Amino acid sequence: MTSIYTHKDANIRRTWAIFTIFLIVVIGVGFLFTQIYQDPTIIIFASIFAIAMSFFSFWFSDKVVLSMAKAKPVTRENGRELYNIVENLSITAGLPVPRIYIMEEAQMNAFATGRDAKHAVIAFTTGLLEKLDRSEIEAVAAHELSHIGNRDMLVSTMVVVMVGFIAILSDIFLRSMWFRGGDRKNSNQVMLLIGIVFAILAPIAATLMKLAISRKREFLADASGALLTRYPEALANALEKLDADKTPMKIANNSTAHLWVDDPFNGMKKTPFLHKLFMTHPPIQDRIKALRGQ
Repeated sequence: MTSIYTHKDANIRRTWAIFTIFLIVVIGVGFLFTQIYQDPTIIIFASIFAIAMSFFSFWFSDKVVLSMAKAKPVTRENGRELYNIVENLSITAGLPVPRIYIMEEAQMNAFATGRDAKHAVIAFTTGLLEKLDRSEIEAVAAHELSHIGNRDMLVSTMVVVMVGFIAILSDIFLRSMWFRGGDRKNSNQVMLLIGIVFAILAPIAATLMKLAISRKREFLADASGALLTRYPEALANALEKLDADKTPMKIANNSTAHLWVDDPFNGMKKTPFLHKLFMTHPPIQDRIKALRGQ
């Protein structure tokens, strides 16, 4: 059923495009800071740090996320029904069976992570397994398997790395200004001003880019998951229940929020404009309408 994942090549291109943009941005930031501080070692440090972060995130991102989520592994022996659901869907989708984990969380949610299909992970909260029926659990599992089949996980990882790195560079730049003292009088004032503006706006722009990619991939995973189960109403029903669930999540984290099937901060009070701007998921009602063809 590889035809389900028609955007596979597009996601590969997107991954390389993001990686290229990431390197260009890192070199550009390093060059800008080098010009401002007149220190050529900055661009060298920035490049080495970027490569190191990319390598670490590629190989160990799934372990970091699972540790943050306090997830426990599921096997055929200790979770036969859930294992069978994921295994059957994986066979239908033509994918290796991912490692399966459960998190002790009352909120209904799930996520997928890993660098590729052979090293993929799907995790479910106990709240989701307890409150959804079998067809709805299967629909959520198909949604997460679609993230694996569409190769969304690597795209998300690269964007997270880029956003985090730019934020770190910007923070270093802004903090270092306070320790330069009289040296600032001899700096190129125009370059310094550009550097300040860039340091403030860059992480915001990078975060918006991450969120935009995250929102688009949720619609794609919904559509692919519905094709996999051939029962879109089950996923629509599951999303309705997730939307109505206002149970707080103990492990909710901004850095991993985009990985979940639904916004883990669902139900928390937010300023409407800021929530609309920075939310990691499209409005769940829009996703439900798309599944029902409304």
